[in-house]
Amino acid sequence: MKLVTCCATNWGNKAPAIGIDLGTTYSCIAVWQNNRVEIIANDQGNRTTPSCVAFTANERLVGDAAKNQTDMNPTNTVFAIKRLIGRRFSDASVQSDIRQWPFKVVAGPNDRPKIVVSYRGEEKQFYAEEISSMILVKIKEVAEAYLDCTVKNAVITVPAYFNDSQRRSTKDAGDIAGLSVMRIMDEPTAAAVAYGFDKISKNTKGKNVLIFDLGGGTFDVALMSIRHGKFEVKATAGDTHLGGEDFDDRLVDHCVREFKSKYKKDLTENVRALRRLRTACERAKKTMSFSTQATIEVDYLYDGIDFSTRISQARFEELNIDLFARCIDLIEKCLSDAKIEKSRVDTVVLVGGSTRIPKVQQLLHDFFEGKELCKGINPDEAVAYGAAVQAAKLNGQGDREVQELVFVDVTPLSLGVETRGGRMTVVVPRNTPIPAKNQYVLTTVKDNQTRMPLAIYEGERAETTYNNLLGKFVLLGIDPAPKNVTKIDVCFEINADGILNVSAQDRSNGHKNKIRINNKEGRLGAEDIQKMMKDSEKYKAEDEEFRRRHDAWNSLEKYSYQMRSILRDNNITKMLSFSTKVNIEDAIGKTISWVEQNPLPQACESELKMNELKSICKPIDKEVNKK
Repeated sequence: MKLVTCCATNWGNKAPAIGIDLGTTYSCIAVWQNNRVEIIANDQGNRTTPSCVAFTANERLVGDAAKNQTDMNPTNTVFAIKRLIGRRFSDASVQSDIRQWPFKVVAGPNDRPKIVVSYRGEEKQFYAEEISSMILVKIKEVAEAYLDCTVKNAVITVPAYFNDSQRRSTKDAGDIAGLSVMRIMDEPTAAAVAYGFDKISKNTKGKNVLIFDLGGGTFDVALMSIRHGKFEVKATAGDTHLGGEDFDDRLVDHCVREFKSKYKKDLTENVRALRRLRTACERAKKTMSFSTQATIEVDYLYDGIDFSTRISQARFEELNIDLFARCIDLIEKCLSDAKIEKSRVDTVVLVGGSTRIPKVQQLLHDFFEGKELCKGINPDEAVAYGAAVQAAKLNGQGDREVQELVFVDVTPLSLGVETRGGRMTVVVPRNTPIPAKNQYVLTTVKDNQTRMPLAIYEGERAETTYNNLLGKFVLLGIDPAPKNVTKIDVCFEINADGILNVSAQDRSNGHKNKIRINNKEGRLGAEDIQKMMKDSEKYKAEDEEFRRRHDAWNSLEKYSYQMRSILRDNNITKMLSFSTKVNIEDAIGKTISWVEQNPLPQACESELKMNELKSICKPIDKEVNKK
């Protein structure tokens, strides 16, 4: 397929911009086209693509192909990478996940986690941004195949509760994939657009809408006001480590205990057995969304033992009740921050695959005292839908209604500077609408102080020790003066992506310094990104070369056996001389032998052998063509 760069026929002077829901377990793509949002199906015809990357002895697989071979290749199949991106290896949540994952994660430079896999017979290490970029490259290719056009611009969504490092790392992944990330958009905001886009012109009074987004790995709740084309976040709450993966973990742990009780064997010693069990547990969880019980069944699970157990919906709910209750606690926190009573919530919109769990819906129904839940949007596609609308707006496409939309997000966490005694002095309170620009005045703490170190944090604790360090910088050149005299203006500026820039300036002499918070301990530098972009292209070329080698080898094998079959047809061979027949038989036999002894040769070798065999088999081809 030939891709053109501007698609002038369909898109005017601009190529389309896509919306990407980069999910923990599945990702989804959408585009504004034909005056509406269209969800883009992948090459398998599926409207969502597994966020999964696998490495084998010969190739790298992404999406459905990767997920389909997980049970056979668990240690080299990477999934749930969204739970790792932008985090430190030493984070408690990362350590908890590592114990559950079959693939290996180690500490890299500056406490950044690295995924270790075996690829093409060698040990390879990848940062989370690299794995995410591989998924994004796949998504980009799917979009380009659908649109018949090169795609560069994209809006990528993240959980509202993603911190600065996680947002920046997601943007880095987009850069590595060759995408121009126009905006990092909060998932609840995107989902609200999917719900309210076709209603805003009809609804003059406006609505308070609660977005309940429970996905594969993260949970977000946002209280939004939708009024006259303005989507305004009033408050958010959430947990970037709560979702379907955790419910699967509880089921797996339950089955491991049952297996150990029955057979006195520890499944945790066998990575492949655990992976197969997890697949069965995930399937059972989905079954219990519409059935009161399910069977978890795995043949030859461990030491030749077949494992089978029945799990009821009630037992599944009991295993996860504390996690479900956590969702309700976070709703209460969100409403409290927004200063809105639950009776004033007009609509509760369900987003994310885990909202299909009956107990989750029941708890929501009870909490909102019988209010009907909105299930009118596809929970798997809503976020991508909203991202596509935002992408069209930023790209100058779409109709007047799209261009007049206004999105107002908020900061998920408080942002501040460390002051004396390790105190967290908040400059930007959580749930501040963004973009935002806030200022705070510091003074020197010592006589004749000429430099001031500044440490920037995010979090809600009074002590900075318990909050997340974003970055440090030093303001130099302060004029000597008694303490508490010199005033330093510290300015926090947050852009529409929720990314922070901080500056400090001495009022007396104008000396200034600033930092674009890059959290070097948890993020990639520019050189890292450039290297990974090159690696991404290299791996893409390697994958294409592998496909070329495999296709050439496969074609040669197929042609060889086809010729052998034709040669055994007496109606054909009686037309050939004895010597010609012997010569062809010998050539076919040697070619088949060569194919068997060379399972994956260079493409040019297979192509050469093919040309040689075709030349010798011309007499057969002539007779076949005559018939």
